[in-house]
Amino acid sequence: MGFLSPKPKPKGPEGIDLYSRFAFAGAVSCSVTHGGFTPVDVVKTRIQLDPQVYNRGMIGGFRQVIQNEGAGALLTGFGPTFAGYFLQGAFKFGGYEFFKQQSINVVGLDSARRNRAAVYSVSAACAEFFASIALCPLEATRIRLVSDPTFARGLIGGFSKILKNEGIGGFYGGFGPILFKQVPYTVTKFVAFEKFSEAIFGQLDKSKLSNGAQTAVNLGSGLLAGSAAAIVSQPADTMLSKINKTKALPGESTVSRLVKIAGELGIRGSFAGLPTRLFMIGGLTAGQFAIYGDIKKALGATNGVEIAK
Repeated sequence: MGFLSPKPKPKGPEGIDLYSRFAFAGAVSCSVTHGGFTPVDVVKTRIQLDPQVYNRGMIGGFRQVIQNEGAGALLTGFGPTFAGYFLQGAFKFGGYEFFKQQSINVVGLDSARRNRAAVYSVSAACAEFFASIALCPLEATRIRLVSDPTFARGLIGGFSKILKNEGIGGFYGGFGPILFKQVPYTVTKFVAFEKFSEAIFGQLDKSKLSNGAQTAVNLGSGLLAGSAAAIVSQPADTMLSKINKTKALPGESTVSRLVKIAGELGIRGSFAGLPTRLFMIGGLTAGQFAIYGDIKKALGATNGVEIAK
């Protein structure tokens, strides 16, 4: 009687099948977290746009918005936030995994491991460029709705009004600032997350950790990474809120608008709303990496390339 040979281990998804799963996991993680933090984002944006009025911090800002406009105002911009970050999350996380693999293909696995911070940075920057193209129209709509509650009713109304009155260019007036904000933010976010999680898992045996313990590591690493990313990108976030609040004057370029806004804000004004944004981005990033990791496991997309030591 012969011995039965062991069944070969089933092969995981590859190619577009694998990256579509990464993209879906990223889309869900970003849309759910950003959508859930819409009330915080409303208060943060009000503090940035009108610091003379909203000058009582995050809790005071919540009270002011509710007192002046009702609790429903805290959900202003939920539609474009959810839709925009669903698209952005797909490009950001799916793109990050894709460009990381392409970088490894170009330089080789050993070189990538020795220079993994550079690989993480380039991959994140490339992914964010395309993610920002997808996000910009919906972010412009969100900011217009939040800064002027009478502008339109919801995502469709706001999007249609900008398109009708200002054309496609109205959506991309803030593309320069959004890149200026999102690229450093995303690079810091991914590099810091990879480094923090690498340091933590380096002290533990990842193969023996439960799913809950791995999720906890992702949460902790994401919280630290989000805090670092929020500080790095805060000035550009303030400028983005300002530039999307109003349309450009005739003949006024985006660069001249940025220079003008930067001069008006100064260093102190550029960091208006930072405590609120630290709370928001720290929580967002922690949630994103935890959800992303769990959805990847649920979809069987666990065979992505790893270059951490």
